[in-house]
Amino acid sequence: MFQDTKAFSGFAVDDLDAAREFYGETLGLRISTEMGLLNLLLADGERPTLVYPKPDFEPATYTILNFPVADIDEVVDKLIERGVAFEIYDGFGQDEKGIARGDEGPPIAWFRDPAGNILSVIQLD
Repeated sequence: MFQDTKAFSGFAVDDLDAAREFYGETLGLRISTEMGLLNLLLADGERPTLVYPKPDFEPATYTILNFPVADIDEVVDKLIERGVAFEIYDGFGQDEKGIARGDEGPPIAWFRDPAGNILSVIQLD
């Protein structure tokens, strides 16, 4: 029934203007605004992701977006320069920048958007 549809993902925030600034300026993503909603144009626009305001919003307790990167150290340093703070979780063996470099997966570092949703940068190669 849905095999040929162009389904898309979405997530909520408490402040659409703060999300627009963060995703568009801090992270440097291509964005668009349509009908008062924010669209993240991921994968050169092939994976649009809707960002919408929700009055009784609560941040997601899981990672809502993972950004694959070629050099996690370089990207984490640039994001820190832009004011992004990285999360430190007990038991993940993260370094002082917040990068987890375990034997059970690729290097990954988590951070939050202004609404408190969890995002990550992950080095897959």
